[in-house]
Amino acid sequence: MPSQPTLIEGGRLHDLGDGFVVRRMLPVLMARHIGPFVFYDHMGPTEFAPGKGLDVRPHPHIGLATVTWLFEGSIRHRDTVGSVADITPGAVNWMTAGRGIAHSERAPPDARRSGQRMHGIQVWVALPKKDEEVAPEFHHHEAASLPRIRKPGAELVLIAGTAYGSESPVKVFAPMFFVESHLDAGTEVPLPDEHTEHGVHVIEGEVTWGDLNLAATQMAVQTGEGAPTVRAKTASRVMLFGGAPLDGERHLWWNFVSSSRERIEQAKADWQAQRFGKVAGDEEEFIPLPT
Repeated sequence: MPSQPTLIEGGRLHDLGDGFVVRRMLPVLMARHIGPFVFYDHMGPTEFAPGKGLDVRPHPHIGLATVTWLFEGSIRHRDTVGSVADITPGAVNWMTAGRGIAHSERAPPDARRSGQRMHGIQVWVALPKKDEEVAPEFHHHEAASLPRIRKPGAELVLIAGTAYGSESPVKVFAPMFFVESHLDAGTEVPLPDEHTEHGVHVIEGEVTWGDLNLAATQMAVQTGEGAPTVRAKTASRVMLFGGAPLDGERHLWWNFVSSSRERIEQAKADWQAQRFGKVAGDEEEFIPLPT
């Protein structure tokens, strides 16, 4: 018998300014990580008035990769390896922090002038221990490059990893999957059976997963072989994610992820001493180390 999923209760709300609210779904006590996913934010939906917009000042990361996946809106990414990219719906933006990177996320000038609706997902993927100190990188993949899996009543986009016989072009470091699925009412979709840890997050609509009913903004997770099938009760947009278990626990402090507490202490000192470098084009501001 497949093991049954566990409901993640609600998520914690955080206001990032100008009414832009994110719902933090992971980590929680009952699920510190699912596959390599150690952090999962549901951003918005939020309407920014003309003249307003997202302003996340330069801040650092180590030991992880970040993935921003937008349904609506746009974000300008800049980082200390010289990347500048406008993140738009349907494209993958994968930033490998490795031994250290700093970046900023702001509304592009045109979107700020006109105002925009913002809605999306941001996740952190822990790097395997052997890759925690790799060189930082940023890769942008246009929507047309991503595999689309079409089944009766379902269309799925493989954002990263492997699933349903397909592989995303996004460079990953451990077995994982990250999928956006659009399901007609009554459609059933299995979870990828090559992975042993699974998560389901409902963006719109309502689904059943095993014994659970999940409505919009709800998440559930499951570990072990043979995950139950997801069934859409109504037309639904659902994120599917997970992968292989992590190769050991991770410490999370602020924006840092590491298998070593000492490495996080070093990252704190490096950020205070401004040893991460400057974000080109966004050199004037930064987020100070929390006290």
